[in-house]
Amino acid sequence: MRGTILMTLAALVVVAPAQAISRYNSETLSCHRAQTILRQEGAAVFRYASKRNPSLTLYDRYVAHGGYCGWDEYAANAWVPTRDEPRCFVRKCRPKVFQDDHF
Repeated sequence: MRGTILMTLAALVVVAPAQAISRYNSETLSCHRAQTILRQEGAAVFRYASKRNPSLTLYDRYVAHGGYCGWDEYAANAWVPTRDEPRCFVRKCRPKVFQDDHF
């Protein structure tokens, strides 16, 4: 019985659909729309042209809050360029720095 339950759970994990993340060009969105996307979807990839070299495309994963980060990450303040704002406030996951108190 226990083996059947474990096999069923394992099968569900294997066949569960992967949750895709949406991708957007932040420079085509208003700041309000970019922030709304993050609130509604939780996380999204925003891409935009580099200011120093416009032929390069920069991108990163941005989140609504820390609940969309890994256990060893936190939601840090970040900004992306949008159609109406050169610096639109968003958040992105950054690694937590743990102090080593073993010395």
